Amino acid sequence: MKTVLMVAEKPSLAQSIAKILSRGSLSSHKGLNGACSVHEYTGTFAGQPVRFKMTSVCGHVMTLDFLGKYNKWDKVDPAELFSQAPTEKKEANPKLNMVKFLQVEGRGCDYIVLWLDCDKEGENICFEVLDAVLPVMNKAHGGEKTVFRARFSSITDTDICNAMACLGEPDHNEALSVDARQELDLRIGCAFTRFQTKYFQGKYGDLDSSLISFGPCQTPTLGFCVERHDKIQSFKPETYWVLQAKVNTDKDRSLLLDWDRVRVFDREIAQMFLNMTKLEKEAQVEATSRKEKAKQRPLALNTVEMLRVASSSLGMGPQHAMQTAERLYTQGYISYPRTETTHYPENFDLKGALRQQANHPYWADMVKRLLAEGINRPRKGHDAGDHPPITPMRSATEAELGGDAWRLYEYITRHFIATVSHDCKYLQSTISFRIGPELFTCSGKTVLSPGFTEIMPWQSVPLEESLPTCQRGDTFTVSEVKMLEKQTSPPDYLTEAELITLMEKHGIGTDASIPVHINNICQRNYVTVESGRRLKPTNLGIVLVHGYYKIDAELVLPTIRSAVEKQLNLIAQGKADYRQVLGHTLDVFKRKFHYFVDSIAGMDELMEVSFSPLAATGKPLSRCGKCHRFMKYIQAKPSRLHCSHCDETYTLPQNGTIKLYKELRCPLDDFELVLWSSGSRGKSYPLCPYCYNHPPFRDMKKGMGCNECTHPSCQHSLSMLGIGQCVECESGVLVLDPTSGPKWKVACNKCNVVAHCFENAHRVRVSADTCSVCEAALLDVDFNKAKSPLPGDETQHMGCVFCDPVFQELVELKHAASCHPMHRSGPGRRQGRGRGRARRPPGKPNPRRPKDKMSALAAYFV
Repeated sequence: MKTVLMVAEKPSLAQSIAKILSRGSLSSHKGLNGACSVHEYTGTFAGQPVRFKMTSVCGHVMTLDFLGKYNKWDKVDPAELFSQAPTEKKEANPKLNMVKFLQVEGRGCDYIVLWLDCDKEGENICFEVLDAVLPVMNKAHGGEKTVFRARFSSITDTDICNAMACLGEPDHNEALSVDARQELDLRIGCAFTRFQTKYFQGKYGDLDSSLISFGPCQTPTLGFCVERHDKIQSFKPETYWVLQAKVNTDKDRSLLLDWDRVRVFDREIAQMFLNMTKLEKEAQVEATSRKEKAKQRPLALNTVEMLRVASSSLGMGPQHAMQTAERLYTQGYISYPRTETTHYPENFDLKGALRQQANHPYWADMVKRLLAEGINRPRKGHDAGDHPPITPMRSATEAELGGDAWRLYEYITRHFIATVSHDCKYLQSTISFRIGPELFTCSGKTVLSPGFTEIMPWQSVPLEESLPTCQRGDTFTVSEVKMLEKQTSPPDYLTEAELITLMEKHGIGTDASIPVHINNICQRNYVTVESGRRLKPTNLGIVLVHGYYKIDAELVLPTIRSAVEKQLNLIAQGKADYRQVLGHTLDVFKRKFHYFVDSIAGMDELMEVSFSPLAATGKPLSRCGKCHRFMKYIQAKPSRLHCSHCDETYTLPQNGTIKLYKELRCPLDDFELVLWSSGSRGKSYPLCPYCYNHPPFRDMKKGMGCNECTHPSCQHSLSMLGIGQCVECESGVLVLDPTSGPKWKVACNKCNVVAHCFENAHRVRVSADTCSVCEAALLDVDFNKAKSPLPGDETQHMGCVFCDPVFQELVELKHAASCHPMHRSGPGRRQGRGRGRARRPPGKPNPRRPKDKMSALAAYFV
């Protein structure tokens, strides 16, 4: 029996598709990477009985990166990144072992069906999967087709079964357009980012951003925000005057009239008009009109409109809204959420989608009425040729989804019902009055048929006071005419919704990448999100954009990126050559980069006004080993030490606190040590600022603290404080934290494992002796007599933290609050390390992280 491998983009998607195609009769097991499951069932394919294996990836399998030295900022000139630097595809997440997993599952398979998301990124992932799987699949005979592509827009039985019945081929051109975008963004972004980050962080201490990044899409996005900021700053309010009249319609009612001239900017002229109208006691009706008007139902929902509404009405950032929509899609509640189309195809089952909502507690009545009376065909929108508009695929309740998922689902569903409802119809009445020589108007609206506003009440026509019935020549008593003084007001900062509109209008990013670019400028501290989700540029964001304008406006204007996006779309359509587009675009930006470097002084002049030089920033902390003067600790991101006398800057570990470490000095360079800590329950370790930046030994890398230093005799080094190999990661060593008493800690120097141990001991020392079983260093522990947990009222004990039963109850494992990902250990015997690097005790299984993250070392002995 032949085997068909099927691959989806996410584990949850694979499970849903497999359940639909197998009709529930399938067996499942975890794959070797622990993240993806494999679902197996039997069926027919190409007219023959086969075994199906459905599994998934977790997004992109591969990512593009530079080779070797080109990944090191200090080793190469950023200008080389445009053409000379070779690139390679690397595993996007090495810990998942995705390539090996796909090859294990694909080995011996005869066919492959690709169920990746149906967009350009999905097509690109198709070929990443094929690169991994095709070499291990059975060879085709006689030109037999073995690679198939399923195209679908929702996780429903109908859509999935139709996709399986109409399999096509993956689109190589669309995949190439993604490859081109990845390479352009990598080369251009890295070159500009590396240059300006090194240049400005080496001069200024209060930029408060760990990376001064540039992006072909990110920078124009920031440009829109700064352009609005500049308009606000340059705005000069003007005073103007308006006339306002009030007439009595009967004893208890009056009408407020608007001046037809709207406003005037000269007070004397306004006063003249006021004097002329104040003399009149009556207002005469000049004209009346009553017109029936319609407020159109919305176009079908696409990604950009969904993101706009999520930000402006639901208070959800674009990135969060997109992630929420993707979860709703993979769970089968909505159709594919990445689409530019606002037009339903003629064969789309609108009634079927509407019937799904017929019993919903919130809108069942309206849905049943629409189904009974007949739905209204949605307005003709834009057909981008990708996916149908975003549509609810099955009914859900607030209790079922909860929180933001429910609020977004509710909006999507209400929007869909509105598109097949009737327009809102209302009667607009207008009365024009003459008071002396001046004309005034009042108007009112009366709803005739609410139409779609019944399901979207926030779109309803506002209730207004009904106007009196009158005709030309009728008169009303004027009760008041007054002059009001007002001022023009500046525009407000851009909202996320307005920014999304501008990005779509100018072709910056795609429907999928727009949220990422907005999130990036927030993460880089270029803008802050204010109330109402308005984006206010920071000093750094403002200076950067002004600097780009000063040197080369095209770096920040949307025009050049928009042109690049058009070229990338031509690649996707097979109308442009991938290599030619790539070469031409890189050549243009390479020339711009060289000009930018030569003209950087122009941006630097702006930086000088807004930021302080390194020498004037920070507070004295530790002594330099060269000049023995105090170096200043600069706390703003990226935190670092600066010696103004030597004009040297030393990077430090980020995302923690730094303090002086007992005024102790490094035996190699005489620099005072500092202590980095992630908090009372997390990791901490001392480091030498010079060694951290200039590794003293060949087996050390830049960015290593004393807990990784291989100095043979320094009291702070790994050699003196290392105990044994980490119980979770492959390469880490558990190191005693000598500063943690009386709540002692042992922490891994690679991952975020922390073992809390020997509480209330007044001394813990790493012995020179090693365990006879596992070769880990022994610990010598002294307790106060009153608080000793040792048996027989003993106060001192020496033993192995892994093997000694006395220590088992005195150690518990935690995970430090750290940004570092968790490393998981794999099977197999580990190497010893000499002093302190323990092998796993013979016969002991590899420990797994306990579910409650407690007593992990105790579990090690079970």
